[in-house]
Amino acid sequence: MTGSDPQVFATLANATRVWAVGAVHGDIDKLQALHAALADRLQTGDRLIYLGNIIGFGPSSVPVIDEVLTFRRDFLARHGSFVTDHVILRGAQEEMWRKLSQLQFAPAPGEALGWMLEHGVNATLASYGVDSRDGLGCCREGAVSITRWTTGLGASVRSHAGHDEFFTAIRRAAFTSGGELLFTAGGIDPDRPVSEQGDSFWWDMGGFAQIREQWRGYVRLVRGCDARNHQPEMNEVTATLDGGAGFGGNLHAACFTLDGKPADWIQV
Repeated sequence: MTGSDPQVFATLANATRVWAVGAVHGDIDKLQALHAALADRLQTGDRLIYLGNIIGFGPSSVPVIDEVLTFRRDFLARHGSFVTDHVILRGAQEEMWRKLSQLQFAPAPGEALGWMLEHGVNATLASYGVDSRDGLGCCREGAVSITRWTTGLGASVRSHAGHDEFFTAIRRAAFTSGGELLFTAGGIDPDRPVSEQGDSFWWDMGGFAQIREQWRGYVRLVRGCDARNHQPEMNEVTATLDGGAGFGGNLHAACFTLDGKPADWIQV
């Protein structure tokens, strides 16, 4: 995509097949099972992208990140693989975690934290060994206490090898270099170009479901999470790979060729 910022968007160059993993939501058992199945089906030259919402809701956000990093190492160790062949997107859960680190700057930090705790962040905090009640207490005490608490969160992340780099490396969206496939975490605003989507990539306002024909030249749009239904879906031009992992459901991964057709599908 011309003019794309590599710090914001990932480009999957020279791809012929792209494996995309749907929302994991902290479900370590499903992710390990999916990786075991995927390892046997990867082909030389395949690209791999995680469609955000890797953490949150499920009880195992820390082990899930460790598992993603371990599989990344094995994936990139294959002959002919490059660092840019492996991509992780920012979903709503990763965005909330980013906002959490800046909680002291929120206009109403207690309300913001309470909302995030109800929408998946509590499970991630618990996985890092952090008691959310301490954060709520700091919100009542003021900005200095909140800053101390968020500094502690950062230290908790850095205490796990690779986790700080994991959160730094995530991108807003990804596309194949020829503009055939576009990958997002949760949604698209059909009325805006890719460069102006902003948080539409992870907070879906219903626009994704409205897309029934090729959008801005892409033959297939793929997202990892449907926050309303947590159900997989595919039509002629879009695909949703959310099977309800983290909520007692399944984890999905699909392999797409550049014509937008699914070449393979894993459900665990």
